Amino acid sequence: MTFDLSPRPLNPAPKTPKMIWPNGARSALFIGFDVDAETAWIGNNPSNVDRMVTTSHGGYDARVGIAKILELMDELGLKATFFTPGWTALAHPVQCEAMVAAGHEIGHHGFLHKLPDRTKCDEAFEEIDRGFEALQSALGVRPVGYRAPSGENFPELLAYLKKSGIRYSSSFRDDILPYRHAGADGSTGPVEIPVNFAFDDWNFGMKSRMSPGTLFGREAVLPLWIDEFEATHAWGGVTTMVLHPQVSGRPMRWHILRDFLKHVLNKGNVWIATGAQITSHFEALEAASGQ
Repeated sequence: MTFDLSPRPLNPAPKTPKMIWPNGARSALFIGFDVDAETAWIGNNPSNVDRMVTTSHGGYDARVGIAKILELMDELGLKATFFTPGWTALAHPVQCEAMVAAGHEIGHHGFLHKLPDRTKCDEAFEEIDRGFEALQSALGVRPVGYRAPSGENFPELLAYLKKSGIRYSSSFRDDILPYRHAGADGSTGPVEIPVNFAFDDWNFGMKSRMSPGTLFGREAVLPLWIDEFEATHAWGGVTTMVLHPQVSGRPMRWHILRDFLKHVLNKGNVWIATGAQITSHFEALEAASGQ
């Protein structure tokens, strides 16, 4: 493959039109969970399927994490979006059905959590198709939102997502407001609800025997989350979280998340919404502005 390295904006999407949040809110909070389960450990490294201790990190989702996260959302009266690989839904249907029964949004997160690769378009498209089929089969849902496994995307995949009925993506890192993707040819793509990397709990709370490193506790994580949220709130943006039940479903980290969400709730002027709700609001503003 020849790579085009000519100077140009690598994301041709236009800037967001004036953003007004519902009900007089100053900012928005998007609580997104990636329910990777074992796919986080086998999707990009299939040989791990025979390493039971390694995959047990992901097994925590079904045994403990999902239920504890649902318990927290119920306690606080919040709705979240659960980006779920198709493999997870097929392997752990009871736990995933509980997410649907509790009224949460199910998002698309691939089938086996494989990193999308532009040199393997057919494989990337198959991951989308198999993910849809599995989520429909196991949970009776067809998602409208997508979060890229391992956080990667490329133009052909964005076009395929829109063609497949995906209305929004939540993977990119280049804004604090939603925006509409655009192709180099002027075509339009899904809405993007950008991610703030500071709110990816994997960075602070997940290490394994194969990737040793520092784990960060309350004194590091909670002040960082609060400070980043407060600044985003002041700027009128959306705070998008990338959480994992196998991380934030752990006992101490569950309490960190709980305390952070209670801080946001106490502000009183934050719109806490699912990805589908944020997308519908953006689409309404877009239509009203004539864009």
